[in-house]
Amino acid sequence: MSPLPPPPSANPRIGRYVTTVAFDEAVNAYVPPPLPPDPPLVFSSRLMVCLSEADRAVGRLDGVGMLLPDKALFLYMYVRKEAVLSSQIEGTQSTLDDLLQYENTALAGKPLDDITEVSNYVDAMMYGLERLRDPKGLPLCLRLVREMHARLLQKGRGAAKNPGEFRRSQNWLGGTRPGNAQYVPPPVQEMEVCLNDFERFLHDDSANIPPLVKAGYLHVQFETIHPFLDGNGRLGRLLIALFLVEKKVLNEPLLYLSLYLKRNREAYYRLLQDVRTQGNWETWLEFFLLGVAETANNAYDSAMRIISLFRSDRDRIERYGEQTGTMLRIHELLQTHPFLNAAQAQAKTRLSMPTINRAFDGLEALGIIGEITGKQRGRVFAYTEFMRILDSGTEAL
Repeated sequence: MSPLPPPPSANPRIGRYVTTVAFDEAVNAYVPPPLPPDPPLVFSSRLMVCLSEADRAVGRLDGVGMLLPDKALFLYMYVRKEAVLSSQIEGTQSTLDDLLQYENTALAGKPLDDITEVSNYVDAMMYGLERLRDPKGLPLCLRLVREMHARLLQKGRGAAKNPGEFRRSQNWLGGTRPGNAQYVPPPVQEMEVCLNDFERFLHDDSANIPPLVKAGYLHVQFETIHPFLDGNGRLGRLLIALFLVEKKVLNEPLLYLSLYLKRNREAYYRLLQDVRTQGNWETWLEFFLLGVAETANNAYDSAMRIISLFRSDRDRIERYGEQTGTMLRIHELLQTHPFLNAAQAQAKTRLSMPTINRAFDGLEALGIIGEITGKQRGRVFAYTEFMRILDSGTEAL
């Protein structure tokens, strides 16, 4: 049997343990109390500073959307970067280059299962966003969470883990079996009660909790309930961005904490457990809000660098003097397909192959693109500096 739980606490922020059976072992599973924390959060001066800085950074990030020449383009790439980082936390080894090459079918990348998992994440994320924005769609709710989960695990290694269904058996985190697990989430019957409480809190705005604080609450609670057999971490991180879009804190889901959590994994898992065992929401929220500010500032800086890069490269192309019109069309295509070959360019632009190849040669002469296969036939070009900006932080663990 797993270690005995601590004695009942007088602190109502701390949940309770129940004994259940998993794989013929009696284990102590944790059942969290409903949100919001009771007693309420203590807003120390330190926590207030963290919240203020996070609010300011998120507001600045939201404002940069007005400057982007193509918001859909930035979202396209940023979502893919988040998908790679979030999947890396779960153990995949794919990089952003691998995903974009896989989507573009220009090159073979890493093992297919790794890339498929990341591609599923992109699909789940965009599906959730579309459902939120569709007038006939859904609010952020348990049904939408299940629908996104179905897409997250639609193919690849998670396909056998009941995509789109809350678990019907006991799961655990860490350890080789339930009896030596680091954490055992609530049993199924208790999980269903917790999920109902979770959804009720999600929709209840009566307490006037700041949206960033509420997002921090929801993330911990979702990870603690752990309602799926697989994919809980990725969905829990995705819910942060979608919640902030629904609450109109952000117009586009550009706030993703996976890089911050990847770099601070040990502290992240320790603080999640501290909430469960000590009710220490204040320290968790300081960590979370610092991550929000850091992430929003990094996203803003990346957006501004990309805006500047596209503008300066267009100016250089316009001064080139030859093939300018064609080169600008290829440059525009490279912004959504940073790995590109001549056949793909021809299919997208309907230009002749010799015209496209001359445009590639011109862009390569300017140093805007680089050939990455070393072959004479079937050449693949990469938008070098654009990928350098996007790649930051996505190296495989």
